[in-house]
Amino acid sequence: MFSSRSPKKGHLSRRRFVTGTGAWATLLATLPQQQAQGASLTPGYVPPENGSDFDLTVGHTTVNITGKPFQAPSLNGSVPGPVLRWREGDTVTLNVHNTLSEPTSIHWHGIRCPADMDGVPGLSFSGIAPGSSFTYRFPVKQSGTYWYHSHSGMQEAKGLYGALIIDPIQPEPHGYDRDYVILLSDWTDMAPHAIASTLKFQSDAFNFRQRTAVSFFKDAKKQGVIPTLKDRLQWAGMNMSATDISDVSGTVYTYLMNGCPPHTNWTGLFRPGEKVRLRFINASTMTFYDIRIPGLKLTVIQADGNDVEPVPVDEFRIGVAETYDCLVEPQEDRAYTIFAQSEDRTGYARGTLAPRLGMTADLPPMDPRPVRTMRDMGMDMGSMHHPHDGMTMESPASDTKPLPMHQMPDGSMMTMEMGSSTAPNQTDMTDASSLMLPHASPNPPPRNVENQNVAAMPVNRLADPGDGLENNGRRVLTYADLRATRPGTDPRPPSREIVLHLTGNMERYIWGFDGKKFSEADPIPLRLGERVRFILINDTMMEHPIHLHGLWSELENGHGAYAPYKHTIISQPGSRLSYLVTADTPGLWAYHCHLLYHMELGMFRTVVVS
Repeated sequence: MFSSRSPKKGHLSRRRFVTGTGAWATLLATLPQQQAQGASLTPGYVPPENGSDFDLTVGHTTVNITGKPFQAPSLNGSVPGPVLRWREGDTVTLNVHNTLSEPTSIHWHGIRCPADMDGVPGLSFSGIAPGSSFTYRFPVKQSGTYWYHSHSGMQEAKGLYGALIIDPIQPEPHGYDRDYVILLSDWTDMAPHAIASTLKFQSDAFNFRQRTAVSFFKDAKKQGVIPTLKDRLQWAGMNMSATDISDVSGTVYTYLMNGCPPHTNWTGLFRPGEKVRLRFINASTMTFYDIRIPGLKLTVIQADGNDVEPVPVDEFRIGVAETYDCLVEPQEDRAYTIFAQSEDRTGYARGTLAPRLGMTADLPPMDPRPVRTMRDMGMDMGSMHHPHDGMTMESPASDTKPLPMHQMPDGSMMTMEMGSSTAPNQTDMTDASSLMLPHASPNPPPRNVENQNVAAMPVNRLADPGDGLENNGRRVLTYADLRATRPGTDPRPPSREIVLHLTGNMERYIWGFDGKKFSEADPIPLRLGERVRFILINDTMMEHPIHLHGLWSELENGHGAYAPYKHTIISQPGSRLSYLVTADTPGLWAYHCHLLYHMELGMFRTVVVS
């Protein structure tokens, strides 16, 4: 399917789509009737025309993913919601009607818009009450692959999300013959509030892959008895499990591709020799995916909607809320499996690229499950020289001159990272006169009921593909590979630094920044027009996809002026990273971990630009 660039207006009709066995074939058979200008209700298909005016109705739709019907919140009767297609330079108008018996909202993830159009209730927007409507209207100032989702009542976890494609004003730098969305998500019939309550009561309730005596002997054979015993005792002393990779696993989740469970086998068609664009979006509640297409090289050309220098890979990890655009060129007249296994290896989503409907390819075997190590707790001195760390630590004073490890000053790495600022802690910065002062925590937060661990030796993991992907024989994408195709728009150095620790207590399932959950924390103030450096130190054993609404985050990954622009940045366990932010849009902006249950249980802040 060639992408059309004509700026047509779109008006969505209300249609009912039930996800389940056989639904995909039915939709393919009725493809022309299922599409409307500017939107597509056919899973994975990009609409042939973009639009600027949309009527969107939030209501309930019966879906059947697991074998029993379930009433899910939906957009225009579809779960996931329709694929929307806009054009850079247009002004879009989206009339959202709420027919639910509860408030709702739509957040345009990664979209640069005024704060009152961002769709986060309680900040610059009051939400959409039952039986009422709200009109979003704003100019489109960007292009690329994005998505949208509810920011109300955990409706996102129940199905209220969808893909968003924005055509650029200028011609695409890469040609392609077919264009598909690969929207990944996780589904359970269990109510999200029940999952949150379960995690609060027992944080490892969904982790049935604990280490056993059998695995002890296997590990001892590889690593030696004493090191294995020492490792087990360390984890036992912390009341943590080294196999707790994902808080919610395939024991309750069914992993979906474009709303289709694995047995339904979503299929995208091609002719041998064509170039196919695949727009991967992770719209999951809690799941990281590792993606590969056996037999095909993936060339990554976009990250979070922004062009990057092409990177050929065999595999990549996509965190919750991230997007990656890839090109593939299948040459053979055969089917290829799109394989997306969950990070904890408890399940997978799958689809197929094929010359004809009904074709399938073999599923690759699941990789071994990852096991956390002391490096993930920021406690392993040996990890300072881990082969994936690039042997450098980014200097807080410059985004172009990384500091070699052997040149670091004496003393702990934590002291070096915090810098020498004597400025007040961020919680003291509540008045406008203090906004010009540096904003950094001189010390890590204390260990307490809300902060189970302090990473004594956090490391640079930007060249690390992630736990479970090291040395697997495949070329795996890392953050260090991402280089923008053009310099950033703001060459100024930052005037100050904001150091934030990502903290939590797995046993009590409490999450936060700097040892404080949202209800206890003050907003983070930014002065309109200023440029700052955010430094994230992950004191937890979990990956955290950190999303700053309304502003771009320029990841400092060693490419200087060509740092990639992202809206969601994955902080790996026990790691330290930094990114630059230009506060160019006023308002109240959400800042949070995009793992829904981490956000709901404390890892959320408000950034105030004024």
